[in-house]
Amino acid sequence: MSRVGRKPIVVPTGVEVEIDKDEIKVKGPKGKLKKVIPSLCKVTFKDRQILVGKIRDDKQSKSLQGMLRSLISNMVKGVIDGFEKNLEIVGIGYKAELKDRNLVLSLGYSHFVKYTPPQQVDIKLISPNKIRVFGLDKQMVGEVAAEIRAFKKPEPYKGKGIRYKGELVRRKVGKKAALGAKAG
Repeated sequence: MSRVGRKPIVVPTGVEVEIDKDEIKVKGPKGKLKKVIPSLCKVTFKDRQILVGKIRDDKQSKSLQGMLRSLISNMVKGVIDGFEKNLEIVGIGYKAELKDRNLVLSLGYSHFVKYTPPQQVDIKLISPNKIRVFGLDKQMVGEVAAEIRAFKKPEPYKGKGIRYKGELVRRKVGKKAALGAKAG
């Protein structure tokens, strides 16, 4: 019994929803998004509410119903507010620059790392050590932020690297602890 999938999605004013045979389109003040509807689900729109139903009563249909409802809810939120992820660069000499639409990172390698984001995602620099990834599609924003973070993940000894804002990095004790144990 899918509890998430049965909840209606309330569509605020200023957002247009169009449902074709196998596709849903959501248009709002920030832009428009579309998603393919799986064949095991049906989507209806009436009275400013989107309802997601299932065709069959098996486990796969129930799972798809809940997932599709969450995706459509994120689409509605995305065209109204958008989604953002903030990244922090930690380390001496580590910094980021924007050249045209490309993000150029200096991460302690012998070369600069250049990243070109997809058209649906915008990148802004708050400071040379703070990056803001913004877009309408929640999945795309998260994927771009994860790709940027993967260039230099935070290491556990000094904590240097790229991390999400507010992410806690578990720190390990270095060689000093091993030397102190022998001396004592």
